[in-house]
Amino acid sequence: MKRTLSPFTLALALCLSVALTLSVPHLASAQKKDNPVVARVNGVEIHQSDVDIADTDIGQNLPQPPGDARKEAIVAYLIDVAILAQAASAKKLDASPDFAARLAYAKNKVLMETLLADVTKSAATEAEMKKLYDESVAKVQPEDEVRARHILVKTEDEAKDVIKKLKAGADFEKLAREISIDPSAKTNGGDLEYFTKGQMVAEFSDAAFKLNKGQISETPVKSQFGYHVIKVEDKRKKPVPKYEEVKEQVQAFVVRKAQAELIMKLRTEAKIENLVKKETPPSPPAKADPKADPKKK
Repeated sequence: MKRTLSPFTLALALCLSVALTLSVPHLASAQKKDNPVVARVNGVEIHQSDVDIADTDIGQNLPQPPGDARKEAIVAYLIDVAILAQAASAKKLDASPDFAARLAYAKNKVLMETLLADVTKSAATEAEMKKLYDESVAKVQPEDEVRARHILVKTEDEAKDVIKKLKAGADFEKLAREISIDPSAKTNGGDLEYFTKGQMVAEFSDAAFKLNKGQISETPVKSQFGYHVIKVEDKRKKPVPKYEEVKEQVQAFVVRKAQAELIMKLRTEAKIENLVKKETPPSPPAKADPKADPKKK
């Protein structure tokens, strides 16, 4: 069944997606004392802070040229913007109701972004992120992991022959490089590294997790890929990722949570009159397919 987003959920998602792309340092740059003039258009100054804001706005669409070429491209863009804006003002285009409405929308959008950026800065503190990480780690139930090698062949008889060679003293890694049809075996000797039970096909996982460390499967293991001979190199509990390894994900979660809570709080406190009609006509009942047979054949 397909789930649909409510208007509020969709609006909230849009707000957060905009806010998460906003760069706090760029917003703050407008307040820096060191804000040199980078260009003038008919006497109107363009400052470094304008470059920073434009970089936030259009920077993702720009290539990554070397040196100062990126800044030069943005300044050239701002010069064009200033020239065109001055020409539009000369034609009184800024006096139209449409312009006023678009300007009001742009102002509200920037105010929203500025507020959410401020929330981002205050919420995503090192202490708050570390606290969330520690709480999450305490709730984690470590999964079992196995590190195994395998030799993959096409037929059961080939797999049985591999097992015989291994019992006779053949080196597993060397044999995997020589005869396994798994392309990666040529370079890694059949090493699959550590994996949890759900990361491999069921037949393979079931067999691998039943083996002890250092043990080789006594019989071929069939899967959709062919026949496997498995050797378990190690067994352990899956280690919890270190804080530095997941810091970015933790930060993103903290930011989204703080922003969502703010939006919902303000919605609760505000007097909102949504005049858009919400009534939608009911969907027609699905027609029965005369060819469909519910009985299992």
